[in-house]
Amino acid sequence: NPTHIGVAFDPAGPTFRHEAFEQYKAQREETPEAIRLSVPIIKDIIRAYRIPILEVAGYEADDVIGTLATEAGRQGITTYMMTPDKDYGQLVRPCCKLYKQKGDGIEIVDCDAIRAHHGFDDPTLVRDVLALWGDASDNIPGVPGIGEKGACKLVQTWGTVENILSNVERIKGRQGESIAAWGDKLLLAKRLTTIRLDVPIEFRPEELTMCPPNLDELRALFAELDFTMFLRDLQNVAPLEESDGPRQDPQRQLAEMARAKSAAAKKAALVGQGDLFAPADPAPAAAA
Repeated sequence: NPTHIGVAFDPAGPTFRHEAFEQYKAQREETPEAIRLSVPIIKDIIRAYRIPILEVAGYEADDVIGTLATEAGRQGITTYMMTPDKDYGQLVRPCCKLYKQKGDGIEIVDCDAIRAHHGFDDPTLVRDVLALWGDASDNIPGVPGIGEKGACKLVQTWGTVENILSNVERIKGRQGESIAAWGDKLLLAKRLTTIRLDVPIEFRPEELTMCPPNLDELRALFAELDFTMFLRDLQNVAPLEESDGPRQDPQRQLAEMARAKSAAAKKAALVGQGDLFAPADPAPAAAA
């Protein structure tokens, strides 16, 4: 189990990326009202679990995680960033890895995995691949005609996009012409795909230490939300008092049972993975 944990959220309002590129994430539909209204409730549940919420105005959750995870790594703390986002590959270090769901299982992305997939040793170059290739999920356009494989090959040969632009006349054919024409757009793309490591947030391990949840707050929240199965899970920690109140209707109970079955299947998929949060040495481990 992890010794430290934190959950990062994107803040309300624009970030420095929106200021640099007006069309950043502009293709995304407005957040559905149901999700928007659920965020405060999710935060209440996280607080009841006594998990710190990390959020800094003007910066995305990626930047907050990048800053804290990198500092933890500098201090020798093995850190797992729990996210499916490919741009986090640029943050991978010997002490900083990705923990992501893959199908019904879990995939750990480390330096060896970055090398095997991209063909280079320095994970920070992932941001250069994304700058060349583009990132459709964030509406960051890539160089026309260059896909992931082409971007990886260019980075393997030339390294950073700055060096690629400096040597663009040596890149033959239409590919070199496209890169030369893209010019400053490529530098902007790299700025947008680069996860910041200098967010104004201090790394305080003592504030991220795992601790027992507030069971009373969780019971109150789960009861208010009609999370019957979650309430039953809490009974394994400390039994609930019997209540003569109205019971949940059968249809809702079936939905909760289906959700529990799905969670059990995911848990079963982890069998044999070992203690993925256990550090390779006596150093403590953290999850962000």
